[in-house]
Amino acid sequence: MTEEQPISTPEAMSWMGAEVAELSGGSIGHVQGFYVDAQSGDPVWLIARLGRRRRARVVAIPFASCAGAPFGVWVAQEADSIRSAPVVDPTRPLRREHELMICAHFGIGERVGRAGEVAGRQEGDITASPPGAVAPSI
Repeated sequence: MTEEQPISTPEAMSWMGAEVAELSGGSIGHVQGFYVDAQSGDPVWLIARLGRRRRARVVAIPFASCAGAPFGVWVAQEADSIRSAPVVDPTRPLRREHELMICAHFGIGERVGRAGEVAGRQEGDITASPPGAVAPSI
């Protein structure tokens, strides 16, 4: 068995504006951006804009659930799960507590995956941010 390669920042950048499809293949929105880990700089969350204009919701989806597809990005999550995900502000970084809440929503336990990576960090720490963003001093 081979280990999956994480999605690179250039690949994540190429997805900007692409269609996002949920588990069964239905379109649910478009890629608005992504968050990178505050320590490693690796992409960790896909930011998707769901819906249109005033009724749109912006949510973070685990990059571990995403794959490039001919039409855009396919997400291994049910549409209802994505639509009910906690809202994020794509211009602001994520703190440890917000990330753990998003992880819990997607069923990622505190000892595995992204939740395992951030659970050991200090409470209130910025754990992910838009690429190129400078984390504010605390």
